[in-house]
Amino acid sequence: MAKIIVITSGKGGVGKTTTSAAISTGLAKRGYKTVVIDFDVGLRNLDLIMGCERRVVYDFVNVIKEEANLNQALIKDKRVDNLYILPASQTRDKDALDLEGVKKVIDDLAKDFAYIICDSPAGIEKGAMMAMYFADEAIVVTNPEVSSVRDSDRVLGILASKTQRAEENQEPVKESLLLTRYSPERVEKGEMLSVDDVKEILAIPLLGVIPESQSVLNASNSGQPVILDEESDAGNAYEDAVARLLGEEVPHRFLDIEKKGFFGRLFGG
Repeated sequence: MAKIIVITSGKGGVGKTTTSAAISTGLAKRGYKTVVIDFDVGLRNLDLIMGCERRVVYDFVNVIKEEANLNQALIKDKRVDNLYILPASQTRDKDALDLEGVKKVIDDLAKDFAYIICDSPAGIEKGAMMAMYFADEAIVVTNPEVSSVRDSDRVLGILASKTQRAEENQEPVKESLLLTRYSPERVEKGEMLSVDDVKEILAIPLLGVIPESQSVLNASNSGQPVILDEESDAGNAYEDAVARLLGEEVPHRFLDIEKKGFFGRLFGG
């Protein structure tokens, strides 16, 4: 039975697509057959971050409109076994998605995949609602700033009321929090909310904290999910998040200011 996980947020630019790429890659690395779907019709980005933009022939909308089948549209990742990408259309708008069509695609994928990751567009418009509707779990991505957290709170309300599970009185969508672009130094200066502040406002379990890192931008620009960068703090933090998603108990890292050793203090390193 496939597990359907939506990566969502209220605000744009918080790192949803980076997270979708990292989480799906991490699950596939651990041996789970995983597909990641780009729901951001018209503003396709997932294929860039996954480094497969030149291999897109057919897309999600083509499959929904029966202009192509799933086998034609799915792109197999060249670096990680068990990982597939279903890209969004760049030439259609959000109205090209309809619940019946999305359901059919997800049902067909569920026959073959252990995990279906839905990369949601920002906000609460149609594409985002479609990405959330069939979810079993939701990873709510937010930055440690008031506007981002407030918008995420709005998304939690939708997950609780407008998904298939809510409408059919099933067990609620399982929610977890992923905090991105976190800087303990800036928290200490009062320039951003702390982990505890965000947890108190949103009141959902913490899946992971991704530190502010140049490696995220570098990975995106090179078309490689940051989780494959084993030297980076951000890559390691995503690995930890995948482990927790699979039920492992892993302590949270990167929450505190790193104390410099004697030579670091001496030379300002």
